[in-house]
Amino acid sequence: MKTLILPTPESAIKRAADIIDHTVRATPDTVLGLATGGTMLPLYDELAQRHREDGLSFAATTSFNLDEYIGLAPDHPCSYHRYMAEAFFERVDIDPTRTHLPRGDAADPHVASNAYETLIEEAGGIDLQLLGIGQNGHIGFNEPTASIGSRTRIKTLTASTRQANQRYFASFEETPRYAITMGVATILESRKCLLLATGEAKADAVARMIEGPLSAACPASALQLHARATVILDQAAATGLKFSEYYETVHPQGRDRVFD
Repeated sequence: MKTLILPTPESAIKRAADIIDHTVRATPDTVLGLATGGTMLPLYDELAQRHREDGLSFAATTSFNLDEYIGLAPDHPCSYHRYMAEAFFERVDIDPTRTHLPRGDAADPHVASNAYETLIEEAGGIDLQLLGIGQNGHIGFNEPTASIGSRTRIKTLTASTRQANQRYFASFEETPRYAITMGVATILESRKCLLLATGEAKADAVARMIEGPLSAACPASALQLHARATVILDQAAATGLKFSEYYETVHPQGRDRVFD
């Protein structure tokens, strides 16, 4: 796991954007796995700016999002369909027919989950999967105790995850209890993974992911098994790490070295 520690949230976001930028320019028809949440908003702002000002084109890319709330139609203001449209898709030149999210309003979420997994396989898999991390260590909506062998499926959300997302809804009771999410095994099959975390609130989860035991108690720790996983942090998110001095030696201020 490559761990890059940047001085500020802004520099961490730019470093993550650099990796996505390079990937898309090098392989215009790349398949991107995308994530939602507050951490991703400034990243999508940066990518949209590069599209406007630097010619970064997503016209040939395909995208698959990690998850969607069960019970929310794509046009619901709190759906991840709406989030992605407003935060990213409507601001760049990506083909809407090549953007994919699970259907939270499907008549049968089990069937929808299996169909989504098949769609990813038919696209040839994901080239670069973007990830955030929850304070309880979840990736996607793979909550603690999620199987490392899991595929796209229905997950019951923990109270802490619902509380973290309550700010988008009128009340805790109205915050969804279930979601369709890519499984841990689905994520690990991506050819590259890129996880971005900023802020001290993520420091404990980040430490358990990078330096803790491989455990279903911290689903993000499964990234220890991935051969090409990159974690980008700001200083605040890195405060729980025991080996930060070594990470800085290997990648000073988050830069690549000659052997990368």
